[in-house]
Amino acid sequence: KPEGEMRYAVYVTISPTWFDPAEVATVGITPFWFCYALHDALLKPMPDNPMAPSLAESWTLSPDQRVYEFKLREGLKFHNGDPFTAEDVKFSFERYKWPKYHREKFQQVEIVDPYRVRIHLVQPWPDFMTFYGTLTTGAGWIVPKNYIAKVGDEGFRKHPIGLGPYKFVSYTPGIELVMEAVEGYWRKVPHVKRLVFKTVPDPATRLAMLKKGEVDVAY
Repeated sequence: KPEGEMRYAVYVTISPTWFDPAEVATVGITPFWFCYALHDALLKPMPDNPMAPSLAESWTLSPDQRVYEFKLREGLKFHNGDPFTAEDVKFSFERYKWPKYHREKFQQVEIVDPYRVRIHLVQPWPDFMTFYGTLTTGAGWIVPKNYIAKVGDEGFRKHPIGLGPYKFVSYTPGIELVMEAVEGYWRKVPHVKRLVFKTVPDPATRLAMLKKGEVDVAY
């Protein structure tokens, strides 16, 4: 079982928008620190594969190169117990903040059955999988449709629910983010039970905060 705690000192103030894959665009690698922990994607870069199957077990491309079909992994559940299905994939794809010039390339997202999805393109787009299956965007990372319908976008960023190896515990703005291991994670159960990301201000700001009594020396 996971045990122990690991603390990360991060050089930026953690933004709640980074907990939401729909907000993750081509702005650098930082938001993916949290995507990899809290969420999961249909396919994503892994150490042994730059486009590894994850929530999608496999995918195919039609002969005319306009339809991508994804076979989803069955039996998975979000951190709140909701089942993962094709509805979540369609919802996440359509919710993602695609730039207009990209959105115009898509015709529709079709649910074939609860564990099979087809993405229809207007015309062949050879770079589609680069945008959907790598860290170029957060479009392929999946969020729970039913949960977001209940709490809304703002509620989701305050308490994100995902499919990743770690679940959200708490977030103190400007101070720290705490996550705990999910023992039922399908790929590999984490070794470390608790992760704590602590925002470390620059030296001048830290000194000013120390004088005001806002932080202690150990911080």
